[in-house]
Amino acid sequence: MKVILTQDVKNLGKKGEMVSTSDGYARNFLFPRKLAVEANAQSLTELKNRENAKNHKIELEIEAANESAGKINGKTVKITAKAGQNGKLFGSVTAKEIAETVKKQFGVDIDKRKITAEDIKAYGTYPVQAKFYQGITADFFVMVSES
Repeated sequence: MKVILTQDVKNLGKKGEMVSTSDGYARNFLFPRKLAVEANAQSLTELKNRENAKNHKIELEIEAANESAGKINGKTVKITAKAGQNGKLFGSVTAKEIAETVKKQFGVDIDKRKITAEDIKAYGTYPVQAKFYQGITADFFVMVSES
């Protein structure tokens, strides 16, 4: 019997997969525990619709990531900070500060955990990379100057 799994089932498959099982296993174990539904025309259509919706959502996320990456790729973000002698900063410029400044200057929202940069502890210009989606990154510069 062909069934569509509604939850992950050990040694059988993952949620949303269509698998073949014996009639007894499906009727006595999977159906009563609501782990699967019979693969009829209606459930197959619902499965296809869910997959199409999931793929459409992924496409939209990729488009948004490409757009955001294009806005800041190669640009320079200007941050002001206080420093002591020899241009050494009090503390350092963090990924959180970089994310906030990018949002103010370019209107692009970046998660601070997706920003990779070397330690910024002095005045100067530093290369920074932001990851927007799997395989979509933007390289930009952070220029730290006196306030």
